[in-house]
Amino acid sequence: MEFWVSQAFNGLSYAALLFLLAGGLSLIFGVMNIVNVAHGSFYLISGYVGFAVIRLTGSYFAGILIAGIFVALLGMGIEPVFLRRFEGNEPGNDLNQMLVTMGIVLILQDVCLAIWGGDPYMIPLPSYLNGYFKAGNLVLPKIRSFIIVSALFIYFLMWWFQKKTNVGAKIRAIVDNDEMASAIGLKVTLIRMGVFAFGAGLSGLAGVIGASFLGAYPGMEFEIIPLAFVIVIVGGLGNFTGALFGSIIVGLVDNLGKTFFPELSYFTLFAPLVVILAFRPTGLLGRSK
Repeated sequence: MEFWVSQAFNGLSYAALLFLLAGGLSLIFGVMNIVNVAHGSFYLISGYVGFAVIRLTGSYFAGILIAGIFVALLGMGIEPVFLRRFEGNEPGNDLNQMLVTMGIVLILQDVCLAIWGGDPYMIPLPSYLNGYFKAGNLVLPKIRSFIIVSALFIYFLMWWFQKKTNVGAKIRAIVDNDEMASAIGLKVTLIRMGVFAFGAGLSGLAGVIGASFLGAYPGMEFEIIPLAFVIVIVGGLGNFTGALFGSIIVGLVDNLGKTFFPELSYFTLFAPLVVILAFRPTGLLGRSK
C-alpha cells in the first residue's frame, strides 16, 4: 500500500509540474491558435535564468519571480515580431507557426549554450523546501509537495480570473469569436499579446521549479515539450481545466510506466492518448468549432 501511495504522490507532483508548463501552452493555443513549439525553450531558459538569479541573490522565490517575468517579457517581444502574422485558422498557418517557432527554439538553444555552456545545472533548494515530510511510514519530499500546492494555486487563480473578472470575459469572447470581439471594440491584439506573455511566464515558473529536481541542461526542451503537447491534446485544445486533467493522466501514467515498464515508457505514455482520441477526438474537455 505504501508503495502505491508513494508512486501516486510522485506521479501527481510530476503532473503538477507538467500542468504549469502545459497550462500556458493550452491557454496560448485557445486564445491565439498558435502551435508554439518554442514553449519548451521558455521552460529551459527560465531554469538557467532562475539558477543565475538564485546564485546571485540567494533567494529561491526571487529566482522564480524574476525568471517568470523575464520569460513573459521575452514572449511579449516574440509574439508581435515573429508570430502575429501567423495567428488564426487560415490554411497553412499551422506549418508556418511550427517552422517559425522551431527557428526560435534553435536560436534560444544557441543563446543558452553561448551563455551557460553545455553543462547541466541543478538549482539548490532552500532549507525549508529541502528534506521530507513523514506521514506514518511514508516519506514525502517537501519540494514535490510545494509543486502540487503551487499548481493548485495557479489553477484556482486562473479559474477565478477567467470566470469572474472582466478581462477573463474578454478572453473568453476572443476564444469564441475573435472577429466579433474586435467588432465590438475589444483590443484583440493587445489581449493576445498579454495571453502569450502570461503563458510564457507560466512556463518560466515551471522551468525554475523543474530545475530544482530535474536540472537544466541542453536538450531539456525537446524532452519536455512532447509531454506538454500530449497533455494539451488529451485535455482538449485550449481548455485550461482540460490541461489539469490531462496533466494528472500523463503524470500518473508516465511515472507508473517508467516504474514497471521502463523499456516501454513511450508506449505507456502515448497509449492513453490514442484511446482517448479514439472516443473523444477533441480531447476530454475540448469542443468542436
